[in-house]
Amino acid sequence: MPTARQRPSEPIERTRHRKAGDLFALPTYPGDPQMIGRIPVLDVSPLVDCGRRPAKAVPGETFQVTATVFREGHEALGANVVLRDPGGRGSVWTPMRELAPGTDRWGADVTPGTEGRWTYAVEAWSDPITTWRRHASVKVPAGDEPELMLAEGAALLERAAAKVPKAAGRPVLQAAARALRDRELPPTARLAAATAPEILAVLERYPLRELVSSSRPLPLVVERERALVGSWYEMFPRSEGAWFTEDGTPVSGTLQTAARRLPAIAAMGFDVVYLPPVHPIGRAHRKGPGNSLTAGPDDVGCPWAIGGPEGGHDAIHPDLGTLADFSRFVRTAGEHGIEVAMDFALQCSPDHPWVKEHPEWFRKRGDGSIAFAENPPKKYQDIYPIAFDEDFRGLVTETQRVLRFWMARGVRIFRVDNPHTKPVVFWEKVIGEINRTDPDVIFLAEAFTRPAMMRTLAKVGFQQSYTYFTWRNTKAELTEYLTELSGESAPFMRPNLFVNTPDILHAYLQHGGRAAFETRAVLAATLSPTWGVYAGYELCEGRPAHEGSEEYLDSEKYELRPRDWAGAEAAGTTITPLITRLNALRRSHLALRRLRGLHFHHTDNEHVVAYSRRAVGPDGEDTVLVVVNLDPHHTHEATVSLDTSVLGLPSAQRSGSESFPVTDELTGTTYDWGRDNYVRLGPERADALAPSAHVLTLRPSSSDRRVTQP
Repeated sequence: MPTARQRPSEPIERTRHRKAGDLFALPTYPGDPQMIGRIPVLDVSPLVDCGRRPAKAVPGETFQVTATVFREGHEALGANVVLRDPGGRGSVWTPMRELAPGTDRWGADVTPGTEGRWTYAVEAWSDPITTWRRHASVKVPAGDEPELMLAEGAALLERAAAKVPKAAGRPVLQAAARALRDRELPPTARLAAATAPEILAVLERYPLRELVSSSRPLPLVVERERALVGSWYEMFPRSEGAWFTEDGTPVSGTLQTAARRLPAIAAMGFDVVYLPPVHPIGRAHRKGPGNSLTAGPDDVGCPWAIGGPEGGHDAIHPDLGTLADFSRFVRTAGEHGIEVAMDFALQCSPDHPWVKEHPEWFRKRGDGSIAFAENPPKKYQDIYPIAFDEDFRGLVTETQRVLRFWMARGVRIFRVDNPHTKPVVFWEKVIGEINRTDPDVIFLAEAFTRPAMMRTLAKVGFQQSYTYFTWRNTKAELTEYLTELSGESAPFMRPNLFVNTPDILHAYLQHGGRAAFETRAVLAATLSPTWGVYAGYELCEGRPAHEGSEEYLDSEKYELRPRDWAGAEAAGTTITPLITRLNALRRSHLALRRLRGLHFHHTDNEHVVAYSRRAVGPDGEDTVLVVVNLDPHHTHEATVSLDTSVLGLPSAQRSGSESFPVTDELTGTTYDWGRDNYVRLGPERADALAPSAHVLTLRPSSSDRRVTQP
């Protein structure tokens, strides 16, 4: 397979042989009102919004660039990708290959090395030496004008040699040219000397290119690793360390008591702690337990009803502590290798200072009252949404001020609540300005909405996106949706697969018991480089408010929920060991930290899904195979038929003539697998952290137990 390389030290000057008035003297790009390039370069991919917005990557992430390249007649051509760094000075020149013979679709894998704003373009060019070699291989052995053919080849090799550095093979090409002109040798011997492997190797690195035509440069933003990779843990600080007096009065936990939970979160392998709003909560229309419309004097209210006499979006709820306590929480998290993600909900309680200071920011009803938030049948009487059209610029300015306020206190990740209920252009302006000065700041779009809106939010700047994963539970649903997320939308939309949220307790978890929680954790942690859980998931909390509801019983959104973590761990009723193991595997396997490289394999049972993740990095290839029984109630058997061509195996193992070892990372057992493999997964399999799943790697250790069948 072609490999990337630095552009030759003597790059071709495309204007060197052009004549004044030449129709092709200027580059012509798709969509420009000029003629098509001399050699057409069409349909370059990835292409986000016709090239108006950048594709996305992180340092070391490999992605494929493809294009349709063809020309008239039968002349040979070549193509390459030029990946240019943020400074515009250095570039990596990667040769392309035709992906399938006769399709004219060419591709190459490229890997940006540093953060910043890159560009990539596809160049196509006439390859006169390959054209000559094809003709000469037929005509010279047949005695058809052999001397003329050999002389033409010698001239081409001499031209090529002039552009090759001496140390990179210029003498090799010069010697080949002399051999072609040596009439003392038979014509076939002269041709053989000029087409030897060492000659082809030099020409592959330094081809003789003519009629070079280029696509327009396309933008690529390379962001820090956390934009793609992370294990998130959502927690309500007020519940950590909370308690109740003898008469049942709730006493809130604080940021200081919440910090005591951080070592346990870090021990599970999470590297992001996400905090729901920590601001003052309004009193007007405060919600009571279970989202009731009336609240008692001691009810704590919903954190998303932001703002009160104590302040608004730039204040800390006094029950939680002070701004100094918040900064200390962020520092403590950092000491445990955890980043703090802060909720940014652009909405207000009726008591928020903005309501009096900026009445133009809210929509008035016919009677002059401010409209509260609704998502029928849900009503949020304690929340006023923002209206953007009266003072759009003022809202952009204030939003950036609030974000920078928390950025100055160590927050570099924001989970944005309901961004789809605000204008897309608003986020484009806000995120664009924040990332212009602080490109390391990450925004996660909590947008459970229509696909067009989700995709557009990702394109205009959100680094990560919530997805429909919570509602994709069958084999067909998972296969179709994750193929989309890891394929066509991967250049611009990075999925964060949360297994649950304070708003979403899927029926699968409600009725599936512990096995359902294990299964969804395995899926989320191995299907996407970023996944997340909401606190209590490790305890398999699954009681809904009522049958048919996705709301939690005794929802933490409206009341304190202190949990007996130590008691649960001592009783062994948690799935903490599984979560810890999954996060450890994610850290040790590059394949699980990349979005692309996902491939689903055939199984003959609709309840069993199988897929592989594969990535290539500095340490070589890394492949992980996952097989999951999706039925949390029953054991299932299946034959897993692997598409071995995508696993990076040696040829004999790809052909099925030899088996290969795989290690189950949840049990430590090694199996001999081949093209077709029998599995039996379910509750009866008691030796695994997740009895309904295999997480298999293709690099077993010598100490593993080895068996022939699972």
